Amino acid sequence: MWLVIDASVLSPWGVPRDTDPRLLRAFVAVADELNFTRAAARVFVAQQSLSRDIRRLEEQLGTVLFVRTTRRVSLTPEGERLLPHAQRVLAAHDELNAAAVREERPLIVDVGAPASTGQRVLDEARRLAPDLEFVARYHSGLIGAAAEISDGRLDVSFGRVAGLDPAVLGVLDHRLIRYEKVAVLLPEGHRLARLPRVPLDALAGETLYAGAGNPETAEWTDYARRLFAGRGIELAAPFPKIEGEAEFGRVVRRRGWSVLASEAFAAVPGMVLRTLVDPVPLSPVSMVWRRGLRHPGADALRAAARRLAEAGRWRERTHGSWLPEPDARVLGVAAPPVR
Repeated sequence: MWLVIDASVLSPWGVPRDTDPRLLRAFVAVADELNFTRAAARVFVAQQSLSRDIRRLEEQLGTVLFVRTTRRVSLTPEGERLLPHAQRVLAAHDELNAAAVREERPLIVDVGAPASTGQRVLDEARRLAPDLEFVARYHSGLIGAAAEISDGRLDVSFGRVAGLDPAVLGVLDHRLIRYEKVAVLLPEGHRLARLPRVPLDALAGETLYAGAGNPETAEWTDYARRLFAGRGIELAAPFPKIEGEAEFGRVVRRRGWSVLASEAFAAVPGMVLRTLVDPVPLSPVSMVWRRGLRHPGADALRAAARRLAEAGRWRERTHGSWLPEPDARVLGVAAPPVR
């Protein structure tokens, strides 16, 4: 979306009337962070793209906004004078977008997969608010969904927020919904398939698939690495993104993989799902939305998540459980002792 800016707002610099708000957002992000890497993560672009946007804005304004050295980034006097004006223009732009959003607009919700905690929350929200329209999407991971939330193509998603870059997480709101018990998906003939629950140490020497090679699910791959560390469990080599439950089942069976999964996982023919114990690894699932989102559908989702969490005791942590330290830190809870 483009915003026509009154030249009187930024008249000391003669800002063109067709200045793209994206350029102003890039400028404000760098001014806030004074670091191009963090600013690029904040606005969900590559650092090279961010640098191009800053140069383009500087060319339009006919002035230099930042002093860049190998050690630091700082605002020039012209940049310091421009910053509050740019912030006001962006605030007006955001207000315009909010005013243009009618309540009847469908809420676009990424639930991850048809068999997922997110899908259960969406189903309950539809039951609680039958007059509202929700459109479901099925991304394979929260990292893949976060960029779309930021740029307005998606409203809500679900997943492990500790796996997001802190700069990305800083522009999103989130609420813990559930601690899912982590499980392993095993071929029916696997030596551990007959067990009702699989001790984590019994997986020593095994290689498990956990989405390596799919950048959209990097938060899950990171969780697996932390869980496997020091336990003799190997992570399967990177493999291209697998789309669709049927294709996932075909690839997994063909390659003979065991898969790190959770208790909320679709059935795969020829394979069995077994929860892990000793300790019980927990995967926190949070509802995530764009900061400032105002929509009755988002309220309905939060109400649905609260009802399901209370009824199913979703937010209770199992005795003898395991939680990665970054997750405990982001969620503000005590990390269980490492076992």
